[in-house]
Amino acid sequence: MDEFVYFVVRALADKPDDVRVDVVERSGMSVIQLRVAGVDVGKVIGRRGTTIQAIRSLVQVGAAKSGRRCTLDLVED
Repeated sequence: MDEFVYFVVRALADKPDDVRVDVVERSGMSVIQLRVAGVDVGKVIGRRGTTIQAIRSLVQVGAAKSGRRCTLDLVED
């Protein structure tokens, strides 16, 4: 799932080289931590959070199909 997030967010970002995706395991769940450049945060979040929510939904559905639990966090540095 982290490759999917990386691919989608790089397509959205103005600075695709600054996109970083890390996976952390927490209490039986995979947490995908997404880091982007400051100018791209608004694009990734989208109007009223619709873009990030859509990506999160796709991540959860894809993980559920493979029998795992997964979530997406946007980390701001």
